[in-house]
Amino acid sequence: MSKFDELYRLHRLLDGRRTGLPRSVLIGEHGFSRSTLARLIADLRDRLGAPLIHDSERGGYRYDTADGSHALPGLWFTPAELHALVTLKHLLANLEPGLLDDHLRPLQARIDKLLGSNHLGVGEAAQRIRILAAAARQKNLRHFQTVAGAVLQRRRIKIDYFNRERDETSTREISPQRLAHYRDNWYLDAWCHGKKGLRIFAVESIRTATPLGKAAKAIAESTLNRELASAYGIFAGLPVATAVLRFTPKRARWVADEIWHPRQQSRWLEDGRYELAVPYSDDRELLMDILKYGAEVEVVAPEVLREAVRNQLDVAAGQYRRGEAPGSEIEPDGE
Repeated sequence: MSKFDELYRLHRLLDGRRTGLPRSVLIGEHGFSRSTLARLIADLRDRLGAPLIHDSERGGYRYDTADGSHALPGLWFTPAELHALVTLKHLLANLEPGLLDDHLRPLQARIDKLLGSNHLGVGEAAQRIRILAAAARQKNLRHFQTVAGAVLQRRRIKIDYFNRERDETSTREISPQRLAHYRDNWYLDAWCHGKKGLRIFAVESIRTATPLGKAAKAIAESTLNRELASAYGIFAGLPVATAVLRFTPKRARWVADEIWHPRQQSRWLEDGRYELAVPYSDDRELLMDILKYGAEVEVVAPEVLREAVRNQLDVAAGQYRRGEAPGSEIEPDGE
């Protein structure tokens, strides 16, 4: 049992008692050693400021309060829980710098003190955890807390939203439903009252967010999952087709362990290739993921997706054909 566990166990034995607990009972019946008990009593009194006294008239140790109760200050965690908390805070701070600083700052001094007093490695998380954010977009999350509050409090908000594809900003009244962290970016699932349907909004593209003081429209989780999470990637909509992909035996060593979609289907072919089938509604994200595997994947079906990949590869290859791009005549150094 850790030091924190022992300290909290002693506190629970004392808390709310109107009579005292003798030292002999704490040692004999509750299993504290003499040295441990002395250290715990000192910690409660000196480090935590507990009004712990030895009252011989009432039979032993008790809290010197009207009802014998005392609330310990701060947070109580085991060493493993403290390490997990610090690790998670470090992860969040690196993924989304400054996002929760104002909320977590009051706790940080207490956590650091607990870590330091128990030699648990203050500052080790920053040195021992390496975080690589691949393809994360430059974020402007000043409205994240407003959005998150609306999600949790089930309230409507009005937003000005920038659509990158159309290069335009529109004003929407929405009922936030849930937040999703996907590929190092935050997204908001919401009911759009103007469009009268479910939409997915990139949080960093929200230019303004104003609480409206009205209750959010409630959407069943089953409906959210069916319309926003049943197809491949971040795009909303019900699946319109199933992509069938075949990976080379070498690339299959990686892809076979990946989850592309909760309802994906897969099988190994006799020649060692790996076949993966995933439902999709919009091919834009799927195309990007297929193209990154180059010659190590083949689209088997549907034909429209196979043709789209072929066209993209033809356009890409055209940019590298000799004479079609500036500098293509340059020969590499060496023999």
